[in-house]
Amino acid sequence: MADHSIKGKTVLIAGGAKNLGGLIARDLAAHGAKAVAVHYNSAASKADADATVAAIKAAGAQAAAFQADLTGAAAVEKLFADAIAAFGRPDIAINTVGKVLKKPMAQISEAEYDEMTAVNSKSAFFFLKEAGKHVNDNGKICTLVTSLLGAYTPFYAAYAGTKAPVEHFTRAASKEFGERGISVTAIGPGPMDTPFFYPAEGADAVAYHKTAAALSKFTPTGLTHIEDIAPWVRFLVSDGWWMTGQTILINGGYTTK
Repeated sequence: MADHSIKGKTVLIAGGAKNLGGLIARDLAAHGAKAVAVHYNSAASKADADATVAAIKAAGAQAAAFQADLTGAAAVEKLFADAIAAFGRPDIAINTVGKVLKKPMAQISEAEYDEMTAVNSKSAFFFLKEAGKHVNDNGKICTLVTSLLGAYTPFYAAYAGTKAPVEHFTRAASKEFGERGISVTAIGPGPMDTPFFYPAEGADAVAYHKTAAALSKFTPTGLTHIEDIAPWVRFLVSDGWWMTGQTILINGGYTTK
């Protein structure tokens, strides 16, 4: 049997500087990862990336931060190459990169659509491609999507619509990489209590989302918290390896399929 524990494994996390990505990076280090490569997008998140790297090192693991705009295939290739040069081939590759836009379809410009596609679909495709080429046999790959993939709602066409292809990318990748023992999954969190959520939502929408999940009243804000998602990621990239090709909505009963 292959070793599916996290202990001694090398991890690459895209969008690993802060919020959910940062927590996942710290959590895997705390559970025994040997090295964590922390990707961040731009200078605006460098301080967060540095803080996450420091926390990982304090937990006893190796860590380094790598800056890249992953909307180009060459940048994704370079991220993997740089991480491999630093720590060796990853055993676990996690992509938390995403961008939200809440807007009526009639008001979405071509430039906005292209940006959403580049961030949410294109970068995910090429991350999966490079992960398939470089992740060690019996490795694990996980992508963050959105629980809106199970919703019947207006205004999120550009967000959920550009995350939706990742569900099929995940299925295809799991079939193609499965012969090497690699599992591939996607997790769709519900609306999360992070700075990623609030700028796109008005007060009425925030109030709705805080009560929309079946378990809302049992959480501090009624929303999904990053602490609700990190254990699922940890499970899927370790003992949960037998789950592959699936998109799992983790949201307290906010949406379902």
